[in-house]
Amino acid sequence: MNYRDIPAENLLKIKTLGQLKAAGYEPESVKQELRRNLIKKLQQKEEVFPGIWGYEETVIPDMQRAILSMHHINLLGLRGQAKTRIARQMIDLLDEYIPVVQGSELNDDPLHPLSRYAKDMVHEHGDDTPITWLHRSERYTEKLATPDVSVADLIGDADPIKAATMKLPYSDERVIHFGLIPRSHRGIFVINELPDLQARIQVALFNILQEGDIQIRGFKVRMPLDIQFVFTANPEDYTNRGSIVTPLKDRIDSQIITHYPKTIETGKKITQQEARVKAGQSELVQTNDLIGDLIEQVAFEARESEYVDAKSGVSARLTISAFENLMSAAERRALLNGESKTYIRVSDFLNTIPSVTGKVELVYEGEQEGAGHVAQVLMGKAIRTQFLNYFPDPDKAKKSKEGNPYKKITDWFGDGNTVDILNDASADEYKKVLQSIPGLSELVEKQQDKSKGDEKLFMMEFALHGLAEHSQLSKNRLSTGLQFKDLLSGMFSMPSFGEEDDEDDQF
Repeated sequence: MNYRDIPAENLLKIKTLGQLKAAGYEPESVKQELRRNLIKKLQQKEEVFPGIWGYEETVIPDMQRAILSMHHINLLGLRGQAKTRIARQMIDLLDEYIPVVQGSELNDDPLHPLSRYAKDMVHEHGDDTPITWLHRSERYTEKLATPDVSVADLIGDADPIKAATMKLPYSDERVIHFGLIPRSHRGIFVINELPDLQARIQVALFNILQEGDIQIRGFKVRMPLDIQFVFTANPEDYTNRGSIVTPLKDRIDSQIITHYPKTIETGKKITQQEARVKAGQSELVQTNDLIGDLIEQVAFEARESEYVDAKSGVSARLTISAFENLMSAAERRALLNGESKTYIRVSDFLNTIPSVTGKVELVYEGEQEGAGHVAQVLMGKAIRTQFLNYFPDPDKAKKSKEGNPYKKITDWFGDGNTVDILNDASADEYKKVLQSIPGLSELVEKQQDKSKGDEKLFMMEFALHGLAEHSQLSKNRLSTGLQFKDLLSGMFSMPSFGEEDDEDDQF
């Protein structure tokens, strides 16, 4: 039987070096181990990076090629592109357990000891050297690169307390306190935001990457470390905060470029997977596909917006937070009205502004407009874009020989009628307001004939918002909700430039 075919429960019964040899164990580098397990998964058609959506034809094949090539890897991309998540999932390509010399702080291989401690143990005890087993979860180390990280943190330094306690001179190797990297021997070491690491600290990584050894305070110690390095970096950092020094970049074998979801559907998969929706919320609040599309559309609009800094990016955390906030907005309304069930509303979507304002970096023009206003603009554009997937283009409808399907609605508002849709309106109040608008129900019945009940009411509200975004109606923000009115009267009711308006805000 191959050593690696031995079940985990039997492996854990092996307690000495002699028993390990008898089981047929042979040393293997961590890169060889990752490669071997990846080959096995590919041959068995197993999913290698589960839950990573949108990278099936780009990033994941690049990662697989890099692992097969036994490369150190740099994941380069804007924030919120699952770089760290991918690195963490590499743990699943490690063996479940590996043997180490018992008591070793460097995870020494019993047949290939590295540290002075492990070498002495093997020399003294021979085949009776005690061993223990290290689980794959303990073979992953992650460090966020911050300006205060030192060489001692990463690689190590002489420890005066050790020297005094053991009564050893500083020239003795045993006084070394090893840093995070040596302690990650035979594992995966991840440095997040690599450009934030000071240049002199990056220089300290040269030998580790190229030669696999370390140098500490002039000690004549050569330790051929066995580590799979994974770095993550944001292109923005190259100009704003720091950079990867060229010799270090040259030593990182594969640089893999990540990206944001390319389709709404991919974005929705990520959001639904990551959003923390509580059990009570999912039972209380009923949603639909359109509301998910609207949330994802906000991120797509933000990435193209003139107000948002494209170099900073728009994280997937925006849509995740917005969806969580959306569910909470509907939940709060249902709780206030004593309702056991509620259906999502477009007004709930517009109440997720706090989830957007903190997730986008604004350029100067955006800062002048204000984060809240920019969020409203992005949401408005999302509604405008999605509206055309469900209803005819209002501009073209005006010229249509078949008649304008919106005329009855806009004429009613043109006669001076207004409608207030309040954030906390009960289901009955919400229904009554929407049904009071002539032509609105008929529009939805004709254009979205499969929409019934609560979904039909949602589409009726969506139609109002869409008409406002296409400049057929005026939409004003109230302190308690929204008001729809005729476009012309809405323009006259807008505050003049420089005036304060506490009652409403047109957007």
